[in-house]
Amino acid sequence: MAANIYEKGGVVAALCHGPTALVNVMLNNGKYLVEGMEMVCFSDSEEREVKKDKFMPFMLESKLRERGGILMPGKNWSNTVVVTGRLVTGQNPASASDTAARMCQVLNEVIKQA
Repeated sequence: MAANIYEKGGVVAALCHGPTALVNVMLNNGKYLVEGMEMVCFSDSEEREVKKDKFMPFMLESKLRERGGILMPGKNWSNTVVVTGRLVTGQNPASASDTAARMCQVLNEVIKQA
């Protein structure tokens, strides 16, 4: 679904652990959606700080890097949002409001171009 939305010119956004849904998203060109994209997610450092790293099937930041994502984490628990084209990502719950605001900005830009 995310690949279809993105390839049709839509906006894809994810916050905190939400980018987990993007880990295996492949585009029609055979590349991962996250490949070459600057982005953020709940960082490996934050996962270790809350001592949940041992319970996770994989470390999200590391997995997105494996898929070609360019991770730009801020300090732990900081309000960090990264927009790359039509991909909007926020690092953690502190980033929720700004992630939503940036997503609305990108959606407005897409609508203006349509």
